Amino acid sequence: MRIIPAIDIIEGKCVRLSKGDYNTKKVYSGSPLDVAKNFEDHGIEYLHLVDLDGAKSKQIINYKILELIATKTQLKIDFGGGIKSNNDLRIAFESGAQQITGGSIAVTNTALFTEWIGKYGPDKIILGADAKNRKIATHGWTESSEMDVVDFINDYSALGIEYVICTDIAKDGMLEGSSNQLYNEILKNKYIKLIASGGVNSMRNLEQLKEIGCEGAIIGKAIYEGIIELKELEKFIITC
Repeated sequence: MRIIPAIDIIEGKCVRLSKGDYNTKKVYSGSPLDVAKNFEDHGIEYLHLVDLDGAKSKQIINYKILELIATKTQLKIDFGGGIKSNNDLRIAFESGAQQITGGSIAVTNTALFTEWIGKYGPDKIILGADAKNRKIATHGWTESSEMDVVDFINDYSALGIEYVICTDIAKDGMLEGSSNQLYNEILKNKYIKLIASGGVNSMRNLEQLKEIGCEGAIIGKAIYEGIIELKELEKFIITC
């Protein structure tokens, strides 16, 4: 199972939110690059980079930070937040993203998102399935829909998607443990490479996610609050 630390960006700074609420913003660093380099120094190979400004906007905003991290580290970056057009996608890839995550666009423009899967391949396009009470949320989690998250994922699986980041918004940033029951349900679809996101709060939690078959696990606040140490993750990566 891949370990994937998260860096969320607002106004160029590394922040975390609770339950996706922008009013709960806590700044952890003014230098996302320094944070990324520290991850890399501890054996981390992957990074989940989220443009929270872009998520609420009509296009990506913080692509220069993506470019900086991509050029100054060897981290393999998946980038999301505000990717709503072909131009956004082009900018993200040109700025150094290895993969892009589409959330809102997958809800609002299925035809375009499906076109991206076909054009770039399922190894480059990740489905962002962010849900609150099992219902898909969009636009930086500020808007909700009536789509069930498992149905949403299975529908896109039929259209060729493989990688899925599923975030239980109620868990995100709360350090209450991940939504293992939901993930077990999603993983009944054997074609899905599931990346768990939200609530990870211990090394035991990571072991559980590995046991149920998650392809990756995104970790945010637990790292920034020192609940999970990077040295512990370094050891875990060696055993995976």
